[in-house]
This record gives sequence, structure tokens and C-alpha cells, in this order.
Amino acid sequence: MINFTLSEDNRQLQDSVNRLVQDAYPFTRREQLLDGELGHSEALWQQFAELGWLGTVVPERYGGSELGAESTRVITEALGRGLVTEPFLTTVVFGAELLSRFASESMQAQLLPAIADGSKQVTLAYAEPRSRYSPNIVELRADVEGDHYRLQGTKGMVLNGHCADYVVLSARTQGESGEQQGISLFLVDSNSPGMQWRHYQTYDGLRASELLLDNVLLAHESLIGPLHGGFELLDEVLDRATATLCAEAVGVMSALFDMTLEYLKTREQFGQTLGSFQVLQHRMVDLYAALENARSMTIAATQSLDGDSRRQVVSAAKIQINDACLLIGAQCVQLHGAVAITRELPAGHYYKRLAAIAALFGNSDYHLGRFVQRY
Repeated sequence: MINFTLSEDNRQLQDSVNRLVQDAYPFTRREQLLDGELGHSEALWQQFAELGWLGTVVPERYGGSELGAESTRVITEALGRGLVTEPFLTTVVFGAELLSRFASESMQAQLLPAIADGSKQVTLAYAEPRSRYSPNIVELRADVEGDHYRLQGTKGMVLNGHCADYVVLSARTQGESGEQQGISLFLVDSNSPGMQWRHYQTYDGLRASELLLDNVLLAHESLIGPLHGGFELLDEVLDRATATLCAEAVGVMSALFDMTLEYLKTREQFGQTLGSFQVLQHRMVDLYAALENARSMTIAATQSLDGDSRRQVVSAAKIQINDACLLIGAQCVQLHGAVAITRELPAGHYYKRLAAIAALFGNSDYHLGRFVQRY
């Protein structure tokens, strides 16, 4: 049974994040950060660490709070309301979550305290030019050469690669591209010899990178999990990231819905407010229903992460989120009128982020196919 009620701790956590986003993250500041070289605030990132938000999935013995996925969902939804640009998803899920579950004790002791205190950031490089959304299509090779692995290949759409200190890479150590068996995960220093980066800004204002690995040498200790058995690990962490992304989408949609509702209450046309027109009231009711359905599916996805139905529930949630993102985004922009597509008004920026979320970690066609694989 799905529990829709927040615990008292998570309710206080939600209030704390909402207050910080409201007080420290006005829209004008976001625009300034996006125009900067880093794309986010180092000072705000350190504040995240001091408040314990970066350690929600880190074991207590490594300086974390070990609050779990529900707390991560609460934080991410609140950050989504403010369109916060800090690399929370990549570092907490691709970094702390993945390492806490699958890395060796020595690797955890090295990196998890640094992630929790905000001094190190980690991301995941799994997508390739021909992989589309499928994590099993891996052509980057990792061949054994004595005491090292030699990596050769390309990765694309590495989120926040420009600021990550370490990258978790999926590489093929056996078999052919498309096979699930034969994929291994490695931890790589972002500045290793042979790592060639091309950073760029995505259309929603955030940052991603393309990565070329040219004869990168890694010690055997850099392996995460079993050799040739990295696909299941990768599949799980991508589901956890997808559930976290759904939570961000709920926050983004909630904020966009609220600002649209306020606009309809105050904007006058033909001598009366737009909100007084019944057809627009009905439209807002439909958008509210879509938002609440998306919220419910996100909660279900988060609570399924440790269960047998994880893959199906997460895919079902992503389908619901994708539909809601495109519906709420397009309708709210239309209700604002032409002013919504200007750089000065937040609504258009929220819509861009929703469009990006709908494409990230799999569109609806991909997740529909993934959902029915079980049956």
C-alpha cells in the first residue's frame, strides 16, 4: 500500500528546503548563475552540505544521515519549485547512492564523506551516441592489460560533467553492444590522462558534456561491483535517478501551476479577470488533476525502489510524468500569453525544464516498451 503521508522529520525537511529556496534563490539569481562559468553557486552547494541534504543516502559511518529515498524525493521536489541548478541529482543519486550500494569499502571510505561534506561531486556517464535511452547499448571498451584496464570510446550527455570530480563509467568488458551481460562499471577521475571533455549548455540552461576516452588506464581497484555484471547495477541506479527526476518535475509543475493560477486571478481582459472565465477554470482543474496524478505516481515510484516491481512502477511513473510535463508546461505557457516565452518571465524557463525532463532518462515510448517487457 502506498503511504502518501510524510513523516514528521520529512515534513520539517520539506519546510526547511522550501524556506531556503524562497529566501536564497530568487529567479534573478538563477539567471545570473546560468550565465556564469560554473552554472551554480558553490556557496549554496556548501549550504546544502551543512544542512545534511547531500548525505541523505550516505551511511552514518561516512558522515551521512542515511534518511533514504523518501527524504531525497522531498528535497528534490522542493528544489524543483525553485528551478535550482545545483547538481543534486547527479551527485546524490549517481554518486552517493550508487557508491553506497555497490562500491568497495575502500572506495566508499574515500568518497562518501567527501560527497556528504560537499567537497567532491560525482556523475554518471552511461549514454553513447548510438544508445538512445538503452543502457545496455555500450560500445566503449575496457580491455585488460596487465594490472590495468585500458578504456577507449565515447560517452555523451554526461550531466554536470563540467563540475564533477569523478565519473562512474559503463564500459563493455565482454560480449557485443546490446547484450546486458558483459557491462562493467568503473570509477574514473575526471582529470585522468586521455579524458577529453567538451562541455555545453543544454536548452533548459543546465550543463552537460561529451566525453572522449583515448587510451585511459585504470587500476583494477576502480571497478565497481562484479566484472561483466554491471548492467543490473546500472539499471537500478537509473531507476532511482528517474524517480528523483520525477520528484523534481512535480516541484517544477507545482510552481508553474501556482504562478499561472495567480496570473489568471490578477490579469484583466474585457473588464474582468481571466480567472472568472469558466472555460479557463475548467482548464486549470484538468491541469491540477494531472499534477496530482503525477505526484501520486512519483510517491509510488519512490516507495517501489526496493521492491520486485521497481522497473514497472518507475516506468509507469515516468510515462505519467512525461505526459503531465508536456500538458502542464504547454497549457500554462499558453494561458500566460506571448509574454511567457520571453527571457524575463519565469514561466518559459519552467516550461523548458519540463520539456527537458520529459526527454531525460527515457521518453514515454521507451518506458512503455520497458513496462511491457515483464508481460
